Amino acid sequence: MTVQKEGITVDSYQVVLDVFTKSEKPVKAGEVVAATGLDKKEVDKAMAKLKKEGKISSPKACYWEISK
Repeated sequence: MTVQKEGITVDSYQVVLDVFTKSEKPVKAGEVVAATGLDKKEVDKAMAKLKKEGKISSPKACYWEISK
């Protein structure tokens, strides 16, 4: 079951967060899409929420990693 939370399904949010948590290097949004099989718009929404919460940061343009 998926639960809507601010327009994002909690499952998608958690799946995207898991990709960043398990990644050893910064990744692009497209790599998250490929790794998860989620729709690009869903990944973008989850990433925007993660960024707003301070859970991910961008060390260089177009790349994202879990905040340290």
